[in-house]
This record gives sequence, C-alpha cells and structure tokens, in this order.
Amino acid sequence: MKDETALPGRPAYLAWLPHFLFQTDPFLPGYIGKAWLTALLPSIALSALVRQVAPEVAPPSFPGDAGVLILFVVFLGPAIETLMLALPLLALNRLFGPGPAVIVSALVWGLAHSLVAPTWGLVIWWPFLIMSITFLTWRRDGLALAMGIAFAIHALQNGFAVLLILLAR
Repeated sequence: MKDETALPGRPAYLAWLPHFLFQTDPFLPGYIGKAWLTALLPSIALSALVRQVAPEVAPPSFPGDAGVLILFVVFLGPAIETLMLALPLLALNRLFGPGPAVIVSALVWGLAHSLVAPTWGLVIWWPFLIMSITFLTWRRDGLALAMGIAFAIHALQNGFAVLLILLAR
C-alpha cells in the first residue's frame, strides 16, 4: 500500500536520510523537533570539521546586542529566507522532481552564505537540505503550513547559534 503522506518521487540517493522527513505527521511539534535535530547535529559536526580544516578563516560575525541579534537572526532572517526559498524550490521541483530540487536548493543556499563568510556555506548547506525536504514534504498540505514548518526549523537552527554567540560574549 502506498503511503499517501510521503513526499512523492523520493530518490534512492536520499534514502539514507531519516524516513520521517518525507512524511507529514499530525504531531507538528514532534516533526519540527526531529527535523531540527536532523539539521542541527550534522551541522555542528560540519562546523567542527571546517574549523579543523580552515582554522584561519573567520566565521560569520553578528554584531548587535542580544535583542537585535534575536530579532534579526532568529526571526526576520529565517522569515525572509523561507520566503526566498519557496518559489525557486517549487519551480525546481516542478522542472526536475524533488530530489534534484532539494539538492540544488541546498547548494545554492550554501553558495549564497559563502558570499558572506567563505566557509559558512560548507556548514549551512546541510540545514537547507533538511528545510527544503520538509518544505516539499509539507507542501501537499498547504503552502502556508510548509513555509511555517521550514521557518520554525530555520528559527530553531539560528536560535541555537545565537545562544552560543551570546554565551561566548
């Protein structure tokens, strides 16, 4: 029996990713939490690896007090980037299918973040892969819901980074 909630066209080369990413779940907080951890934990490992390989390259800096940092990095940034993610991802999905769409989306977002800090894209592509998958998975249930879930994962991801920045100050 076919699972009607699964993202259609999941390619074999993404089969190693957790199955739950490709299925909607009536318990949204659980889905968002699991997807966020799937984005966060490997990105922490990637960040540590990048710092080992290129310790001389400065990471991105975020000036401002805690309130400004939280407003811009945790809320406005993810909101704007989620809006910017949606249309190209939907177009790529329509043209090439979900597998190529999420891969290209993640690579483009990694490249865009590398323009700000050269090694940042080596870390950031992973969370954008997860957010792109979750966006397309939930798109069948509505555009606003898909955007809200991608935004929530992104805000949590950035919130963790902001927490670390604030603790280091």
